[in-house]
Amino acid sequence: MGHRLKGFIENNKDEIIKKWFEATLQTYAPDTAKFYKGQKDQFANPVGNINAKGVAFLLDQLLGDFEPDAVKTYLDPIIRIRAVQDFTPSQATAFILSLKKILRDCLSDKLKDAAIMLELLAFESKIDKLCLMAFDIYMACKEKIYQVSANDMRSQALKAFKRAGLIVDDPPQPGKIKGLNH
Repeated sequence: MGHRLKGFIENNKDEIIKKWFEATLQTYAPDTAKFYKGQKDQFANPVGNINAKGVAFLLDQLLGDFEPDAVKTYLDPIIRIRAVQDFTPSQATAFILSLKKILRDCLSDKLKDAAIMLELLAFESKIDKLCLMAFDIYMACKEKIYQVSANDMRSQALKAFKRAGLIVDDPPQPGKIKGLNH
């Protein structure tokens, strides 16, 4: 990434993080977003805390070396929460792409400079990479949720069949089939 864009983002980092956090919260219902934004206690508001710390760390990674394992450490909890809250894949990952608009709004007067624009396009590629990582995490979480649900339904059906006498725990012994007299 070019030094001019990186310097601008670092000089405006607090504002960018604040706007990105607010954009992230806007993906929730208004009352939920208000709570996540207003409640600062990390124990009373773990979702808000995870999102706030997450976007700050993710911006640092985008500005730096972008280490996938480190990114997953902060991205995974954000996306995992969204997966269990029934966000669609696009809803779960859209907050990442909102960073592009935030940056373009903050840089609007500087985008006439071709060098800054090229730097921004390169930076946006990193944002796209982050979004694709989030999508992969979301899909893995959803797959696990479906597996757990399928196993639970299978277990419930098996228990119902056993209660109805349609399945016995011990397989019948040869010559001793239930209901048949020899």
